[in-house]
Amino acid sequence: MKNKLSVRQICFMLIAYNAVLKLLIYPAVAADAAGRDLIFPVLFDLVLQTVIIWSVAYLSSKTDKTFFELIEDRIGKTAARITYALFGLYFLFSAIIPMNEQQLLVHDAFYDTIPSLYVFLPFFFFSVYAGAKSFANAGRCADVSFPIFAVMIILFFAMSVGQADFTNLLPVMKQPFKIYAGGTLSGLFRFSESAFLLIFLGHFKYKKGDAAKITISYAVGGAIVVILMAIFYSIYGELTPSRTFMLNNIAVFFPIISFVGRLDLFALYALDVAVLFAIVLHIQACVHCLSLAFGYDNKPLWSVIANTVLIILTFVLNHNFSALQTAAAKWFFIPALIFAYLIPVLAWTLKRRKR
Repeated sequence: MKNKLSVRQICFMLIAYNAVLKLLIYPAVAADAAGRDLIFPVLFDLVLQTVIIWSVAYLSSKTDKTFFELIEDRIGKTAARITYALFGLYFLFSAIIPMNEQQLLVHDAFYDTIPSLYVFLPFFFFSVYAGAKSFANAGRCADVSFPIFAVMIILFFAMSVGQADFTNLLPVMKQPFKIYAGGTLSGLFRFSESAFLLIFLGHFKYKKGDAAKITISYAVGGAIVVILMAIFYSIYGELTPSRTFMLNNIAVFFPIISFVGRLDLFALYALDVAVLFAIVLHIQACVHCLSLAFGYDNKPLWSVIANTVLIILTFVLNHNFSALQTAAAKWFFIPALIFAYLIPVLAWTLKRRKR
């Protein structure tokens, strides 16, 4: 019961967490890769991942077992433990980019000068505490963060759409195919939520129609990203790649801001709550997987170990933002392709117990 989730909470995650982590730096990165056609690689990745999300959601209608139990029944407990150990490392690895981007966004939005790295370290006190909690806690966090996310996204849309010039997106699809292929591949690792859904398998009670709800929720989250990215490019045009943090720049031309100041920063500050919970979900998934992989259910210990690794990486990667983003664009699609695309499809080959 301590790892019990509801389908409602999963849907909230697939809308809010799916969108919010893609709205940090990805719009500027996508604009640099594909220019005015930035939304097309995003749409391709979104459609592909939505299909995988549906596949895992539909699999949940065919079995009450967890993914660990499915593997154990098919090829043994040792294989299940190895698989979960690898998934634990994958979730820890996949936390690096959003954690680094959130750190830089906070520095850019809330400080006039670049602060000391130690200013960011209190995040890890929260991460150690929250990372040791169960999926039930993650579900309650989703219940809290979703209304905040929904209200703040509506505010950002209202403050930005009036300043958009959508002719900046024209002409459409007039660039070489390699531009779209490169943008699709480099952004693939950002569309990997099916890995979480696979680990959630068996931790929520499936009812008729839930696969559609889960799939539509993910598509809605992706649509929010596409719409805001289109607005963002419509505002800045060819200057978009130089506006690194979309959420800190998309609403600056809202007329009221000229009279009362940066109201959008209040919205950004509130939205950062959802960002924090979205990042910590990676740690919670990592801790859950490692606990099962090593047969030692001491979540506080695993959380401390996972966060220690992230703290070390934070210091190592400090001032290496460009190199990290370049490496992510070139290579991070490989683990995402394995854990968020290939394995979820192969999960259908495992033995299932009919409901």
